[in-house]
Amino acid sequence: MISSIGLSVIHLGGYAPALPTPFDEDDRIDLAAFERMCQLQVRAGATALVVAGTTGEAPTLSHGEQAELVSVAVGVAAGCVPVVAGTGSNSTAHAIGLTQDAEAAGADAALCVVPYYNKPTQAGLYAHFCAIAQSTSLPIILYDVPSRTVCRLEDETIARLVAEMPQFIGLNDGSGDLTRPQRLRARLAPAFRLMSGDDATAPQFIALGGDGCISITSNVAPGLCRDMYLSTKGGEIARAQRLGAEVGRLTAALLHETNPAPVKYALSRLGLMSGRVRLPLVEPTAQSRSELDAILADLCERHGNSLVLNSHVSIPRSLLAKAS
Repeated sequence: MISSIGLSVIHLGGYAPALPTPFDEDDRIDLAAFERMCQLQVRAGATALVVAGTTGEAPTLSHGEQAELVSVAVGVAAGCVPVVAGTGSNSTAHAIGLTQDAEAAGADAALCVVPYYNKPTQAGLYAHFCAIAQSTSLPIILYDVPSRTVCRLEDETIARLVAEMPQFIGLNDGSGDLTRPQRLRARLAPAFRLMSGDDATAPQFIALGGDGCISITSNVAPGLCRDMYLSTKGGEIARAQRLGAEVGRLTAALLHETNPAPVKYALSRLGLMSGRVRLPLVEPTAQSRSELDAILADLCERHGNSLVLNSHVSIPRSLLAKAS
């Protein structure tokens, strides 16, 4: 039975930012910066706030930190957009605990990743996700990202979970497999949400029947991502392709090194948060930083209104100088 608080997420689509977790100089969460980021994204038209996922550095967050992030996002969202909490783990008991904590903190849905490192069979994946669903009334979005988990959630397992438990309302597909939207559409009800978890292939995924993207890139350029999505869905193919080229250039730079180090650097250059990441991740190389600076400078000049900008923070002079 899906909780009434999760009803707003069953129509999820468009671009939803996978929010980074800002840290201060003492390696604590900068809650003020996180709250500001949530506010800016809601203002920019985010269709959901996705908290404590891969981009949020979930593996390095404590239970308490994850619950605190969810609580802040819920407060900012104020029921206007759903809050999706990353609650996955390669320990089923740990994933259940995170999911229950997220529900208590007010999340609208849980995003549950395929268990990593353990390499379970499809039967093991089925049992893992069923155990999580039985522990909560939250809707669940499955998260399949084989490049990180070394284990794929097969279509048959997804179909079985959805047929047996209506709590499974969607898939965040990070596989990059562009044949998947049409395959799954043929097997699942139209209401099942197919979200891309791979910014690099998201435009094609959406064009082939996907509902949207849980996105790294929309943290930086929510307006461009939204306009590209609307153009694709509206059949404005030439405009969608033109915007897709702009979004794709930024995406390539944001994925040049391990996420979320590049996106946190980009947001730091826009004055929104520190670029710090927790070990074992490290900040981007000088070459990656220089590439991002050049792209950000160009976007600031030509698409400034489409970037996530704090009205109290001007575009850094150094970026404007690069664009001139």
